[in-house]
Amino acid sequence: MLNRQVAPKLTPIKSIDFSVPEMYEIHAGIPLYWKNNIANETSKLELHFHAGTTIETPILASLTAGLLISGTKNKSAIQIQHALDAVGAYYDVSVSQEQAVVTLYALNSYLKQAFDIFHEAMTSAIFPEKEVQEICNERQEKLKVQLQKVNVLAQRKIQQVLFEETPYAQVISQGDYATVKRTKLIDFHQKHYLNGLAKVFLVGDLSSEEMHAIKAACADFAGKEYQPSACSFTGKTHIVHEEKTDALQSAIRIGKIMFNKTHPDFIAFSVMNTILGDYFGSRLMSNIREDKGYTYGIGSYMMENTHFGYFMIATEVAKEVREATIQEVKNELERLQTELVPEEELELVKSYLLGQLLKAADGPYAMLDLFSGVELHDMDMSFYNKYIKKIQEIKAEEIREMVCKHLDWKSLSIISVG
Repeated sequence: MLNRQVAPKLTPIKSIDFSVPEMYEIHAGIPLYWKNNIANETSKLELHFHAGTTIETPILASLTAGLLISGTKNKSAIQIQHALDAVGAYYDVSVSQEQAVVTLYALNSYLKQAFDIFHEAMTSAIFPEKEVQEICNERQEKLKVQLQKVNVLAQRKIQQVLFEETPYAQVISQGDYATVKRTKLIDFHQKHYLNGLAKVFLVGDLSSEEMHAIKAACADFAGKEYQPSACSFTGKTHIVHEEKTDALQSAIRIGKIMFNKTHPDFIAFSVMNTILGDYFGSRLMSNIREDKGYTYGIGSYMMENTHFGYFMIATEVAKEVREATIQEVKNELERLQTELVPEEELELVKSYLLGQLLKAADGPYAMLDLFSGVELHDMDMSFYNKYIKKIQEIKAEEIREMVCKHLDWKSLSIISVG
């Protein structure tokens, strides 16, 4: 009988048996990754398109994504939505700087039927003028409200200064909505959706015939091989404060262009970043939230694109403690540069990161997300066991080295609004 007064034995994580999806070629250079033999009746289909905000302009990318199933010659947007509802399916469209991702969810037995409905809606989209005007009016009003918020203004500003003189610096302005023409949306859709498929991820316990039918239908979105334009950043640092007299708080963003997981320092830097500000017990939270009481929350994070990444610290504080908060962030970085992280703190962060990876690998959907994270960089799942090994072996000296090497205070841009 199980003795519930004795805690279960703790077993260190040495490796995880990461599963890899099967790969099929839709068209020259366009893969479909299929994860099957899963123990549930749900399925997910993800189509990645070269249709992000840096491809042409953010306004075209955003509106086209929002109008993908806005109607055809024979069906209205409402009719298409009702058809998807009838088979228990729903969809989501997200747009990043580099890609747009269309995700369709359904039961296994209805996925092909749901995709047929969605496929017809996408390939035959006509972008009705009424729908275009409605979404423009709605989003223009939303942007007007958003632009009153200091956190939105600070995020837009740091995007502009970090990525200046590149397509990544573009943001949508209210005036952009007045320039939108239906013909431009149709052209963007034709070039970047009907001829812009990058890859497909499929999760579902489907028959081989159903998978191949979906693969064949996806080929309708395949076009010429995409060649991303080379992008180099100025590397300039900026210190900018924008006064907003009616604001009660100041939003702070501190960041710089960095690397992605292809860089040899990525894992060690990730551990250091977690200690600094990427979990609730981090140093930034302990100091600026718990000790000083300047904010409800502060964090640091790393974001990745195909060929680069960036590092960011973000928070909102009362206006009168804005300068003091920035100084405390600097103090925490200098402390990491001059003092070794105590062994107890380092072990806690190691356990936290390994636990987060276990959580991220729980289930077929999560496993395919992990695969997508390395496939983007032409890497394989062995990265994650290297990640485990590196976390287990990393020493305090290497944490200090990462801060000294990559986070010199003078290399960071500091933006505040409020």
